[in-house]
Amino acid sequence: MIQEALLRAWQIAPRFAPDGRPNALLRFTVRTSRNLALDEARRAGHRQPADGAALERLLDALASDDVPEGPDPFLRHLIQRCRELLPSKPRAALDARLGAGGTEPDAMLAARLGMRVNTFLQNFGRARKALADCLRKGGFDIEEARP
Repeated sequence: MIQEALLRAWQIAPRFAPDGRPNALLRFTVRTSRNLALDEARRAGHRQPADGAALERLLDALASDDVPEGPDPFLRHLIQRCRELLPSKPRAALDARLGAGGTEPDAMLAARLGMRVNTFLQNFGRARKALADCLRKGGFDIEEARP
């Protein structure tokens, strides 16, 4: 999608008429990229790919050269939505493991949740798989993001 948006900007650049505000071609490219992403999300079956107000705030920030620092807000929203969609037991196992931050053994986490260690590990594995599938469906492929 990024390549497509950049290609469209490159094709239109010779006849592009700036509107007088700064970064007109950049704003055009960002808007084109957004529209392509929305089209792709709709084609993939997502009715509401992201919060429209959040998209508008980000576009306004990009247009004003005030790009937010830190993690990708859309990825953070997607992760949160995918975590909420997890079944209760796998979500509990994932939350326990993340909450412990690697400082507690799985046996202790399992006991706290009233599970056997093997059941805890199975639920954690299910949570990881479901989370990865949900992220992939949302347009983020974990395999491509790995260093």
